[in-house]
Amino acid sequence: MKYALFLCLILTTFLHAQTTTDGFALPQAGKIFEFPRDHGSHPEFRTEWWYVTGHLDAKDGHRFGFQVTFFRQARHEDGKTLQLHLAHAALLDAQTGRFLHEERLTRSGWDAASSPTTLAVRNGNWSLKLYESTQHLHIAATVQGEALLQLELEAVKPLVVFGKDGVSRKGASATAASHYLTWPRLKTIGTVKLGAVEHTVTGEAWMDHEFSSSQLEAGQVGWDWAALQLKDGREIMVYRMRRKDGTLDPASTLAVVEPDGKVRHIASDAFAWEVLDTWKSPRSAAAYPNHVRLRFENESLELKPLAADQEHDAGITQLPYWEGACDVIDSHGQITGRAFLELAGYAGDLTGHLAPKAK
Repeated sequence: MKYALFLCLILTTFLHAQTTTDGFALPQAGKIFEFPRDHGSHPEFRTEWWYVTGHLDAKDGHRFGFQVTFFRQARHEDGKTLQLHLAHAALLDAQTGRFLHEERLTRSGWDAASSPTTLAVRNGNWSLKLYESTQHLHIAATVQGEALLQLELEAVKPLVVFGKDGVSRKGASATAASHYLTWPRLKTIGTVKLGAVEHTVTGEAWMDHEFSSSQLEAGQVGWDWAALQLKDGREIMVYRMRRKDGTLDPASTLAVVEPDGKVRHIASDAFAWEVLDTWKSPRSAAAYPNHVRLRFENESLELKPLAADQEHDAGITQLPYWEGACDVIDSHGQITGRAFLELAGYAGDLTGHLAPKAK
């Protein structure tokens, strides 16, 4: 569940069982995934993304949060199917609160590509690739010409397929769904060069890979998403689909990945999302509820941002959103894990927002 959703033509709520009316595939229950092929691109679907977020610690005491994301979207134009490639990269220096972020957009073949056979995506000098071993990845990215990330990632838990029968639902309509694959815990090592200083770093990352043809449906205006990595070996993924009338869509869900990799899904009426504080952007004027508490079963987990300002704004899409690194704090006030939180639709209604044209 990622911010690429605004790239979809989100009012196309077609009811055909296999494809949209303009020929893009819809997620099908019971799909048998084949790897490494299904780590790669699925051009038969309209929208796809590979989304990596994580926390890094340097030997000199510096702490960083990072995001590197690659998007692919297909659109019909002049009788042809055009593949657009959007990419986001961000780096937070937790010590100073400085947040760097950058976006890129180009057409397929214009210095951007995604492989249909394995995970190998790039946009200019940004890249994410899977080695021959299907558990190891490499990331290279710059941010605003001031930061350089070179990271090696290794999956330490099995790949997770969220949803029921291989389909993650975001609403009641046939099209409001995706195939949602996740590596919930990736051991990460490498370097972060910020200015003239290069930091050797270690940490953990989370990677989502989703593909669909239209996820939001009429009446939905935004979403909240979070991924938590807890010290006890569990991970939690949660998303809330927000409706225009202020209610929560019943398709919202919370999933717990146990230490052994097994997944439990918790329905929208069995967990609570409480806002503890809100930050208002001085640029977009959006008010983001970026300090929250999750309650489910017998647990209470607070997500506290490492910096208030982790807004992606003034990018190519001209539709700001907030995505940032957080600590996870338990009911005793102890830091019990780390998380990333995403808040979309607070700077403007996403309904009907179309993908930008590549230059």
